[in-house]
Amino acid sequence: MWFLLAALPARGQAPAASDIPPKTDAAAPQGQSTAATSSNNTSEVSSHDTPATFKVRVNLVLVRVVVRDAEGHVVPNLKKEDFQLFDNRKLQTISSFTVETPESHRIQPTDTANAATEATSEASSATPRPTPVLPQRFVALLFDDTDMLMDDSTFVRSAASRLLRSLAPSDRVGIFTTSGQASQDFTEDKHLLDKALLGIVPRPLATSQGFHDCPDVSYYQADQLQNFQNLQALAVATEDAIQCAFNGDQTQRGAAQILAQTASQRALSAGDSQTEYVFRHLEDAVRRLSGMPGQRVMVLVSPGFIVTTQTRPSSDLFDRANRASIVINTIDARGLYTPDLMGDIADPPRDALRTAGFKASYRVAAQSAQSDILAQLADATGGTFFHNRNDIGEGLRVAVAAPELSYLLAFSPQNLRVDGRYHTLKVSLTNKQKYSIQARRGYYAPRTIADPAETAKQEIQEALFSQEEIHDLPVDLQTQFFKPAQTQARLAVVTHVDVKGIRFRKADGRNRDELTIATAIFDENGNFVTGGEKIVEMRLLETTLDRLGRSGFNVKSSFDVKPGTYSVRLVVRDAEGAQMAARNGAVSIPY
Repeated sequence: MWFLLAALPARGQAPAASDIPPKTDAAAPQGQSTAATSSNNTSEVSSHDTPATFKVRVNLVLVRVVVRDAEGHVVPNLKKEDFQLFDNRKLQTISSFTVETPESHRIQPTDTANAATEATSEASSATPRPTPVLPQRFVALLFDDTDMLMDDSTFVRSAASRLLRSLAPSDRVGIFTTSGQASQDFTEDKHLLDKALLGIVPRPLATSQGFHDCPDVSYYQADQLQNFQNLQALAVATEDAIQCAFNGDQTQRGAAQILAQTASQRALSAGDSQTEYVFRHLEDAVRRLSGMPGQRVMVLVSPGFIVTTQTRPSSDLFDRANRASIVINTIDARGLYTPDLMGDIADPPRDALRTAGFKASYRVAAQSAQSDILAQLADATGGTFFHNRNDIGEGLRVAVAAPELSYLLAFSPQNLRVDGRYHTLKVSLTNKQKYSIQARRGYYAPRTIADPAETAKQEIQEALFSQEEIHDLPVDLQTQFFKPAQTQARLAVVTHVDVKGIRFRKADGRNRDELTIATAIFDENGNFVTGGEKIVEMRLLETTLDRLGRSGFNVKSSFDVKPGTYSVRLVVRDAEGAQMAARNGAVSIPY
């Protein structure tokens, strides 16, 4: 990558080369970096690859809120003072308030020009370029094929296929499964998505295929027996063992109880393995979605599954989703269902007469409990839980659709203890109107004190893979490109920094600060193509600061890419003020 302190003509009077003679550093992987020095040969501005030590920014908790009236319409024109936010029932000060619409996330093409000193005759010609259509939202459709039945999978597959026809050109959809056996990375290609949907069929980790253990203990019953020491569950399993293993001989109750304990341990282990397998693929999908540069929505389509005390989702899953602003909407694939007393008709249970009633009650309880995790995932991330309705197509449409308007609230927890505990959040309106409020229900406190440098790196990375505009620092973005060959191009990202907005530290007669300038290039499907990061050290004399205060300075980063349509993400962070700026751009390089 190349970094060059240079002038942009559109910026007017900028420092000339004679004012700040260049000093060349070591070559970076994609090119060279140049720094500036003063005439007395004492470095005033330089860049290097060594990470800086940053001050930690205020630990903000972000809460995205959608307010709807009784008819389900989004309520507009609300202001900061209309909201109240409570952390563990304690009223918090809302430090940041933003109104967001789909239009506010639209990536606009940057002012793009050909580099005059490098452009070929082809690149310098006035060739009209199409307006880039770049992704704004990324939707991960996650199908729980390890728990679905065949009827459920057919139903949701058909509904999802219809949904794909109504997506906007700026939407990118990825299809994932909890079995990991059918997937399609984020794309706008409807043909590829339809092909992936055909692979959504039930894929349980294990199937009985007509075999029933003796005694036959369900996952729910095993959880009650092993984790809750439920004596009734043990007695039912023991009676089943007496009937299936000892032909009803009640004198063998001791041996039957041992069989019951062993069978329940096997059932619990098998069920826990499947639940953990589902969570592992759910975490993989969250991780993949976190790396996409835009609004992020996950839709989990599942009949639900039992979660035991040993398989509850970790706080890391919710933290990762909330840090990445991922809303998890859940849809119960069973639709409107009535409890099935007899279980799977394709593999009916073989219950003894003495225990059939108890076993039926366990099946009813299990079918009710397995939807709890779907509600929990939605509540923890500010999503919606669509259930007890047969119009799965409408549920998918609502889950995927972007709200017309949302409010982003932020607050800084006071005296936050580093104990990893869960904090409940509640958002209410000061006017007490009967509106429904959709927002995340809580967050987890950190378990350890993070290293300041690592925290800063994580903050920059999270900002880099977002589309949120940040305006702490006055920074502008422009792009240039030239084509040395038909299939090759060099894209230059030019960052203009207005030093008047930077908080310098005075030391030894100098104005000191460090800027981290991170750049990322993404293709038209949101996949990371290339990028880089540099530290720009500033140790400015008063005369230099005064001159740069009138003109600012420019940093030019160059990347080798192929012709195509790209989104550009720029993040700038300073060390002294712990301030950030983030900008989005788009460029289309013709073939």
